[in-house]
Amino acid sequence: MKLSTYAKQLGISYKTAWRRWKEGKLDAYQLDTGTVIIRDTKKRNNKVCIYTRVSSAENKDNLNSQAERLTQYCIAKGYKISKIIKEVGSGVNDNRKQLTKLLNDDDWGIIVVEHKDRLTRFGFNYLDILLGKAGKTIEVVNEADNGKDDLLQDFVSIITSFCARLYGLRRSKRKTEQLIKELQNDTYRQDK
Repeated sequence: MKLSTYAKQLGISYKTAWRRWKEGKLDAYQLDTGTVIIRDTKKRNNKVCIYTRVSSAENKDNLNSQAERLTQYCIAKGYKISKIIKEVGSGVNDNRKQLTKLLNDDDWGIIVVEHKDRLTRFGFNYLDILLGKAGKTIEVVNEADNGKDDLLQDFVSIITSFCARLYGLRRSKRKTEQLIKELQNDTYRQDK
């Protein structure tokens, strides 16, 4: 099938499909006329999985809002939704159970996320390449307009991650100090 037809079926722009072909993510070839032909489209799984994530339990309302917006988006695109994954966890954490389970599952062909950082804070392009090799795609609904937005988001993510670790260490130190103090008080009481 033509690249333009393929793009329409997936609900992506022609430019995005062209970029994927140029990056070698599509099984395709180019005719002498310049037309790009996609091979093997029948093997592609067009079931969609919606993935939503928030960083903390305080934002659980946002989790449901994300899922609702993405569901409406997929319905408007005519996608067949196979599952909706909702997860609470840091985007820097590489051991999220729901995401790991999703990546090991073969029951979907397209994963839809609201923003890149909902899937992962770092390494998004690596995931995109690996999933492309498996015949799967990631569709980001709200892409950043320019590289500055992505760079700024990465910077904020790094600072947030370091702050969380720092505060975690401080909290751990305070708990340890409190525990030692309580143990000393118990020892003092027992001596009397």
